[in-house]
Amino acid sequence: MSSETIAIASDHGGFELKNELKQVLSDLGFAILDLGADSMESVDYPDFGYAVAGALKQGLATRGVLVCGSGIGISIAANRHPVIRAALIHDALGAKLSRLHNDANVIVFGGRMIGPDLAKDCLRVFLETEFEGGRHARRVDKLSNPE
Repeated sequence: MSSETIAIASDHGGFELKNELKQVLSDLGFAILDLGADSMESVDYPDFGYAVAGALKQGLATRGVLVCGSGIGISIAANRHPVIRAALIHDALGAKLSRLHNDANVIVFGGRMIGPDLAKDCLRVFLETEFEGGRHARRVDKLSNPE
């Protein structure tokens, strides 16, 4: 059982997939910080990308999961924060490499772009893969410190 808290959020386009992914997190023993949306009523995806970024920045969660219709907009919103390395994922290899090489701390899905079974597999791979470090560490550091 993990004591790690995962922040999760979506807009209306990702609401259904978000709820399926919450079950995976629960089954794996993670504490879940659900930051909305709470229904399929139309909302603005940046608000939810910013909410997960804020939770990680404040130390309320160590990693995050985001879902919007395409995954693109909510990725852009989250990645505006230097502490966030959000990776839009479409397959298990991408999930693995996002952790191994980029130390991604947020996984992002397009609720209208990926099936729930594949998204669940990708989430498991993301959560189980550690950052490789080494030659990748200096590159990841540059992502958070662009100056």
